[in-house]
Amino acid sequence: MADAPDANGIAREHRDGRGRYVLVRDGHEAELTYRALGDDRIVAEHTGVPREMGGTGAGKALVARLVDDARAEGVRIVPACSFVDAMRRRHPDWADAFAV
Repeated sequence: MADAPDANGIAREHRDGRGRYVLVRDGHEAELTYRALGDDRIVAEHTGVPREMGGTGAGKALVARLVDDARAEGVRIVPACSFVDAMRRRHPDWADAFAV
């Protein structure tokens, strides 16, 4: 199941306890993948941003959407992805959304 892109152009696909956030710009696709870990946690597994989208804030936008959705759904994020973990450390205002 996929939702329509939000105001930032990020769409969410979710099925069978796994999902991803996708941002497409100029024919290039950045993604953040995750999986459910029980009813109250999700594991952020991987963030991939192609070289052509580097430095555009695409990765940060994907993590921000993940944080927004986790808050809205009452789940906590386990940052297995090193990029997501780095963003967590840079944004202490997101601490409530993480399980660390």
